Amino acid sequence: MDTFLAIASRRDERRYGHEPLPEGVAARILDAGRLAGSASNRQPWVFVVPDARERIEELARAVYVPDNVLGAGLVVGVAMTGKRRAQFDAGRAAQNMLLAAWNEGVSSCPNGVADPDAAHAALGLGEDETLVIVLTFGIPERSREPGSRTPAEWSARANRRPLDDVVRHVR
Repeated sequence: MDTFLAIASRRDERRYGHEPLPEGVAARILDAGRLAGSASNRQPWVFVVPDARERIEELARAVYVPDNVLGAGLVVGVAMTGKRRAQFDAGRAAQNMLLAAWNEGVSSCPNGVADPDAAHAALGLGEDETLVIVLTFGIPERSREPGSRTPAEWSARANRRPLDDVVRHVR
């Protein structure tokens, strides 16, 4: 898929079908996060994947919309390690995973954490780890074909502020 088409056509999706992710897709999504750039190549992240249903249910209770976690085919907690927490680097890794998923036909959604302490415990994070975001992935309940529109058409349909409202040129 063309990168700009992927960016323009991707939308957060909170409803997933019941079928599992195709073989190898979860590994490619996680590897896309691993490949993200970071300041001084520190790679200060860890991607925590809860496999046990009990852990997933605990984590679901800690986010704002539990059904996003409960219905997902893959759940990933993006945590930062160490004292120096580069939030931008975590965002780069998360965005890589979201776009890699979309390239595979997999929908995704970042999930806000309502109870950081409960999420920390559910993911078994260490004292020097801070949860940044919980990502969920799944086969979309409703199919969307990125190639059905041009990037410009997707962009025009996006519920986003106009480009002129978000770009300021200074001289």
